[in-house]
Amino acid sequence: MHKNKLIGSGHPADELPREKMQRSGPETLTDAELLAILLRSGTVRENVLELSQRILADCDGSLVTLSQKRMDDFLRYGGVGEAKAVTLMAALELGKRRRASEVLLRKVILNSADAYEYIQDRLTDLDHEEFWLILLKGSHEIIGKVRVSTGGSDATVVDCKMVIKHLIMKNAAAFIVCHNHPSDSLSPSSQDRQLTQNMRSAANLFEIRMLDHIIVGNQGYYSFKDEGLL
Repeated sequence: MHKNKLIGSGHPADELPREKMQRSGPETLTDAELLAILLRSGTVRENVLELSQRILADCDGSLVTLSQKRMDDFLRYGGVGEAKAVTLMAALELGKRRRASEVLLRKVILNSADAYEYIQDRLTDLDHEEFWLILLKGSHEIIGKVRVSTGGSDATVVDCKMVIKHLIMKNAAAFIVCHNHPSDSLSPSSQDRQLTQNMRSAANLFEIRMLDHIIVGNQGYYSFKDEGLL
């Protein structure tokens, strides 16, 4: 009778990812082995490690590309049902949120890197543009973040009046504008530059400081402040 082992027949016990992690720690496992632990089992024709390696190969070995996959993408693989797909999506989401949590523990945003770490879990791996605000107190302590608009693959419409409304309702003394470029190009467009100036001018009327405008890509960011544009 076939037993549903983590790897399958033909692999000695010391090669099993779960046992390897227990013995030597998670840092010793390859990406495929970590993925295999989440998947738990493969199929009759393909053990779980082979399935994991195939999924990663389809992502060119990139965890960034893996994190961009949706439920339907995982469900296309034989041996991956809804329960396993949900597990993978949950693990990937936790990884994204961890970075934002580290900034929250400090409770303050001191530079563009902090702003990126705080917002990137909301703006990476999207196939459309979104526009967010990071709301801050006068001492740059974090009040929170809010999505202002959602658009298409290359643009989103932003209403300055709605931005000011959010700032006033949350009693923000300062803020950072953030949006993503699904194309992964971090260069600001002429519309991005104009929006930045319009937003800054509108906020100045209410004595609220615009500290930065962050453009987020899947593997980095662009800061208007760091580039001398604010």
